[in-house]
Amino acid sequence: MSEWLTIVGMATVTYLLRYSLFAWPGLRFPPLVRQALHYVPIAVLSAIIVPGLLLPDGERLSLSLDNAYLLAGLACIVIAAWSRHLLATIGGGLLVFFLLRWAFGQLTL
Repeated sequence: MSEWLTIVGMATVTYLLRYSLFAWPGLRFPPLVRQALHYVPIAVLSAIIVPGLLLPDGERLSLSLDNAYLLAGLACIVIAAWSRHLLATIGGGLLVFFLLRWAFGQLTL
């Protein structure tokens, strides 16, 4: 029962927060809050991506040179900084990732 209460409570809070922006369209945030909201996408994406790069098996930290996830992530950072092109970053990162997996013997073709 408490799981359902938690789910309904989270759904209600989420709905009310999102609805409030439509209910009060003239609502303006203070400059400090607006500045902080600019960092939300970066923080959310980092929270999703970094564990996948550093914990590829989901259990132990892997900072070694045979971690294709980490090396491909670093390659994506370099490609993104160099090209400033989203499609080139995604394509280049995938290419590096699969080539590294193949080179490390973790992927059979």
